[in-house]
Amino acid sequence: MTTSANIILDTTQVEQKIKRISYQIYETFSSEKEVIIAGIVGNGYIFAEKVVNTLKEISNLNVVLCKVNINKKKPLEAITTSLEIEAYKNKSLVLVDDVLNSGTTLIYGVKHFLNVPLKKFKTAVLVNRNHKKYPVKADFKGISLSTSIKEHIQVEFSKDSAVAYLV
Repeated sequence: MTTSANIILDTTQVEQKIKRISYQIYETFSSEKEVIIAGIVGNGYIFAEKVVNTLKEISNLNVVLCKVNINKKKPLEAITTSLEIEAYKNKSLVLVDDVLNSGTTLIYGVKHFLNVPLKKFKTAVLVNRNHKKYPVKADFKGISLSTSIKEHIQVEFSKDSAVAYLV
């Protein structure tokens, strides 16, 4: 596996980032009755679950979790969500992923939600890697890194821990 020298965020730091992002989301949507947290399948969804749990602890917002199914290898394929379109139509939504790498997954996720009228739309990532192929940005981010093209960010979530590695 990776060595501790490659760790960019340990469990405590990831928890701090989740809490900070959750507070930023709460501040942004505090006047709303409901906010949809839409996590991209895989680690994005796990990260979204953690944000939802924290939001429920710190706010009185009605927070709804939504899974966004995107084929990351073929993002042009149809994107589906665990909620019907009517459940998020004219509502506030945050699209969540673990790492903003090239921007491909996030931009296609954004494209999907642009086909639905939303009240407010933001994006959140744990790690923003500054090598984007598309002009997409994260409104809420845990950490931004300038890495080489050959370096990759890997986030591992387990029951009791979460670690981000540079590999």
